[in-house]
Amino acid sequence: MQKQKRVAAIHDISGFGKCSLTVALPILSAAGIETSVMPTAVLSTHTGGFTGYTYRDLTEDLIPFEKHWKSLNLAFDAIYSGFFGSFEQLDIVSGFFADFKTKDNLILVDPVMADNGVLYSIFTPDFALGMRDLCRKADIIVPNLTEAALLIGEPYKEGPYTPEYIKHVLSELSKIGPKQVVLTGVYWNEKELGAATYDRTTGVVGYAFAEKIPGYYHGTGDVFGSALLAALLNGFSLNESAQIAVNFTAESIGRTAEAKTDLRFGVNFEQSIPHFLKDLKII
Repeated sequence: MQKQKRVAAIHDISGFGKCSLTVALPILSAAGIETSVMPTAVLSTHTGGFTGYTYRDLTEDLIPFEKHWKSLNLAFDAIYSGFFGSFEQLDIVSGFFADFKTKDNLILVDPVMADNGVLYSIFTPDFALGMRDLCRKADIIVPNLTEAALLIGEPYKEGPYTPEYIKHVLSELSKIGPKQVVLTGVYWNEKELGAATYDRTTGVVGYAFAEKIPGYYHGTGDVFGSALLAALLNGFSLNESAQIAVNFTAESIGRTAEAKTDLRFGVNFEQSIPHFLKDLKII
């Protein structure tokens, strides 16, 4: 029997509103992957559209977390980082990458810091520069178009996009350091939405699309990134993994739109897991 894969997931925990670890943990676990979590912050809800939420920064806990894991001689098939609670966490997680990187494992960075053309209010432009440095250490990065613009130091452009522009952004992102790039929020028209992939070694650009559903749904980037990593660790190619993640995310959004759920609450990914596992050929 094949050895179970193990991921270290470094994200925040939002008690309500499906995103970050409350998305990553169930998706990766459903895909048969052991998931160890290192929480960067704990919130009562995510910050998108909610007010009055609680927030506890866990920066001081991260180094003791790492030291304990190191003392146990733990090894990970992938390290997956997302939202950070402070600027200091960038350096701490960079050190974690250095300590736990091997020639065989995978570091995936989702540079969570901006969307819809705007840097999140809790971050400064210096944070974007720090995130760029962290992305240098990644094997794969998964930015949206806003985060991509910040990482490559170019103005944000609203869509629809052209293949030429997307290829330019992918190429510039790969120059930061990662061998592979997955860019989300890509669309040529109002009918389809998806992701673009780029492998610097082969120079191959790929695309994965699904039907575009109107509305802004919180947590979909975390659903996509977690599904992408799950597919990669189950042996699928980069572009195949992107299509599996797009299909899963789109189905989750569609189910949520049909139910007319409050958009702040996140998407119904749970009931889309059976189709996701079929795409992964697990069931």
